[in-house]
Amino acid sequence: MMTGGKHSELMSEINVTPFVDVMLVLLIIFMVTAPMMIQGLNVDLPKASAKPLESEKEHLVITINRDQQIFINDFEVTVESLGNKLTKILQGRTDRDVYLKADKGIPYGTVVQVMAEIKGAGVEQLGMITEPAIIEKIRDSEKIKS
Repeated sequence: MMTGGKHSELMSEINVTPFVDVMLVLLIIFMVTAPMMIQGLNVDLPKASAKPLESEKEHLVITINRDQQIFINDFEVTVESLGNKLTKILQGRTDRDVYLKADKGIPYGTVVQVMAEIKGAGVEQLGMITEPAIIEKIRDSEKIKS
């Protein structure tokens, strides 16, 4: 590009205006769509390759077994009494995190009902306990052998 005047030199500047325009459009798109992406509950899939959490304190674990029995750690409770018992347990605790471990054959509605009771008891952080994918592969290979 030639500049006006007596000297015929090339202009070696990059025109960044189109770049800035594109970046502003992308920023607006992300600002509009970001709130739409946050919906529902954070749920981990039953098979995961994540490393296990290392902790020295005992966590509160809600378990739903294959027979749809519900346990708070090792004590069996009903769905109706789960919220009240959790509220009483969490009253004296500073750590209000709860972990949910459910058999993968449980109907989705049962898991959602238990999660609603847990959230209704005032639990702010609900984690899902999954089985590492490597253990699932070992079990599958043992089933094939037998």
